[in-house]
Amino acid sequence: MAVRHYTLDLKLRAPADVSATVRGLQSIFQEQEMTETVHDSEGHGYLATFVGKNGRFAILRMHSHGLLTFDLQCLEGDEEAQVDNLLNALEKKLKTLLDGNIQRIKRLPALVRGSDVDRYWPTADGRLMEYDIDEVVYEKDSDYQNIKILHSRQFGNMLILNGDVNLAESDQPYTEAIMGSGKENYAGKEVLILGGGDGGILHEAVKLKPKMITMVEISFMRITSTTVADHQSVPVYIDELVINGCRKHMRKTCGNVLDNLKGDCYEILVQDCVPVLKKFVEQGRMFDYVINDLTAVPISTAPEEDSTWEFLRLILDLSIRVLRPSGKYFTQGNCANLTDALSEYENLLGRLSCKVDFSKEVVCVPSYMELWVFYTIWKK
Repeated sequence: MAVRHYTLDLKLRAPADVSATVRGLQSIFQEQEMTETVHDSEGHGYLATFVGKNGRFAILRMHSHGLLTFDLQCLEGDEEAQVDNLLNALEKKLKTLLDGNIQRIKRLPALVRGSDVDRYWPTADGRLMEYDIDEVVYEKDSDYQNIKILHSRQFGNMLILNGDVNLAESDQPYTEAIMGSGKENYAGKEVLILGGGDGGILHEAVKLKPKMITMVEISFMRITSTTVADHQSVPVYIDELVINGCRKHMRKTCGNVLDNLKGDCYEILVQDCVPVLKKFVEQGRMFDYVINDLTAVPISTAPEEDSTWEFLRLILDLSIRVLRPSGKYFTQGNCANLTDALSEYENLLGRLSCKVDFSKEVVCVPSYMELWVFYTIWKK
């Protein structure tokens, strides 16, 4: 059974009279048949817990620096109207007792914990978002990752891999941005897509009448070493369960392009992209556009992420080598707030085997609920 967690916070201009405040609230807790237990806060203000009927549990804390917090946990079956009445009564009473001393009062919607459908997912920069998710459409655990497709009333079906929101049916701005925002002419061109297992880029690219699209789908990367000189130290695993789930449940995004691995102007290679790229380099095969949808820029520049950065550099070097002199390389960066990571990526572009220049665009991706950076890279 899920638990609803309510919070009520009051930031005070000055520490309140604890005894007077607690006495003023006692009638409310008695009316709700909630038993009080006062705890020793070791000189850090007042701390009490309250246990009531229907499994209610509350914590009242008056901090010595002038913050009053009230947390209330209720079981899912507890009537919301009664809970609202309790919170309304507390808020009204506190406003009376602390009249003139309240700098700010904040009451948040309930956080639902332990429900069958998980509605909370973090942004890339660590902020918690609540989605209007009402159904688990698809969920599989492969040998490499957890794959979920959840339905959001606002964003449609959403692909989530290992807890990261990847793409929703609403996220056409993402697909447009990673393809050049409508400024490119794909007609008659050779296109290479790295990743893109949701099928969104392929679906849109096919409409633009290219000569040929080669899509190398890689869905999971596990770094096991800090060196990528020998690709054996950076195994990349293919997860067809992503393609299978999107083929059935993300059709507004992928259309019918995932129904077959070959079409009139495209081919999907379910292979590790690094050997494929190396093979293209050896063959001298060139592309007008390379679209890298493998992974975002790492959120951290810490030493433990060095191998991931080296892997990105490997992919970049190989991709630029198969790019025609007039070609363009498109990729996502990460959240616009991750300035250190994005700066590190831009520094990395200056250390490639071939000199390149770049531009970037910031786009609001609906289901990400944050601004996202995209890069266009070309040979100097």
